[in-house]
Amino acid sequence: MSQFQLLKKKKFYPIFWTMFSGAFNDNFFKNALIILINYKAQQVMGIAPAQMVALAGGIFILPFFLFSATSGQIADKFEKTKIISVIKFVEILIMCLAFAGFFYEQFVFLLAVLFLMGTHSAFFGPVKYSILPQHLKDDEMMAGNALVEAGTFLAILLGTICGGILINLESNASLYVSIGLLLVALLGFWMSRKISTTPAVDSTIKIEWNPVTPTYKVYQLAKKNTSVFFSIYAISWFWFFGAVILSLFPIYCKDILNAGPPIVTFFLALFSVGIGVGSLLCERIAGKKVDLSLVVLGTLGMSFFTAELYFTGVPHQVSTAVGTFLGFEAFFLQESSYRISFDLFMMSVFSGFFIVPLYTLMQVRTNPAIRSRIIAANNVLNALFMVVAAVGLMQLLKHQLNVPQIFLTISILNIIFMAFIFAKEPEFLMSGRARLKALFLRA
Repeated sequence: MSQFQLLKKKKFYPIFWTMFSGAFNDNFFKNALIILINYKAQQVMGIAPAQMVALAGGIFILPFFLFSATSGQIADKFEKTKIISVIKFVEILIMCLAFAGFFYEQFVFLLAVLFLMGTHSAFFGPVKYSILPQHLKDDEMMAGNALVEAGTFLAILLGTICGGILINLESNASLYVSIGLLLVALLGFWMSRKISTTPAVDSTIKIEWNPVTPTYKVYQLAKKNTSVFFSIYAISWFWFFGAVILSLFPIYCKDILNAGPPIVTFFLALFSVGIGVGSLLCERIAGKKVDLSLVVLGTLGMSFFTAELYFTGVPHQVSTAVGTFLGFEAFFLQESSYRISFDLFMMSVFSGFFIVPLYTLMQVRTNPAIRSRIIAANNVLNALFMVVAAVGLMQLLKHQLNVPQIFLTISILNIIFMAFIFAKEPEFLMSGRARLKALFLRA
């Protein structure tokens, strides 16, 4: 059965479109707000726009530290479909606040709304991944996760583009953004009402509201299963890697390629579509089982094609007027443009190979009674790694490393970090050796 057949099944398509709408709206709202602050605000609370854009990223991530562990407890204690419906209804209320903020261009108010959106996502995260194993069979989990990852990155891409386009309209921009956000939130709520109910896994859980104690407890729970524990670290590394790459796109285009915003969007599209393609290919390659050899293959491919961006070097520049940047046509007149585009696309395809087996392993090998809390621990660590990525990137740029040098650095770090994971959890390499042996015997 084709993995796309799942999109026709009642047990999956409402979950998929509920997740898709959430990821779309997160990025729709964030990008519209960032552009609004960057181009229309002189200062917000005495902070310059460039600094405020960086702060906005922190505001969105903060709720993952504060609420993920508690949200994991809630997802394990109560019936998940009702939780999702409540979360998606709250998203509608948050978008009503966003409507007012965009209409009156109240930047501080919109930053508060951004925090609420981060809170919404922090509560949605554990339940959206832990509900999949309750609806899908074990041999459907690879296909389900492949579709979810492909859909997530497509939603990120489309939401980012829509936010950028609508907020830049010459008239009624804020109105169109607000209406769009509300419509997508309503779609998400409507789809959430179609999700089939699932039994609560542990109604005896006592909810702890302080963020420290439950976070420590879920971390200790995760450590009891080594394959799950190191998968969480590998997933968090994926988000570290992705955060660095995505942050480099605007700098790479402006400072190295002399290319304008359309090329930044093109690179974002390559990255998102590539991960989608890699994710969907996972089931084709691995079949219906969790195949950790794909993680090894993904690691090698990610590092190779990221390093390739270093060896491409600084391309020969097509001359432009001072203060102007290359558009599509001029960019692709450069002989290195196709090589760069291919490298970015293949790096993201191998990233899809990398991430899908890890999420699937985390879901299927976790005790159902604690699955949401384990995913919550994963979300906290993901957020921490993304913060470290931002700080680390700032330090590399501060020490005058150019973008190709940073590409090479992250390529080497990827090999080092994953070699550590493989050494701690030999199952990854054993799976890789088994696949190579099978290919050799087949040949």
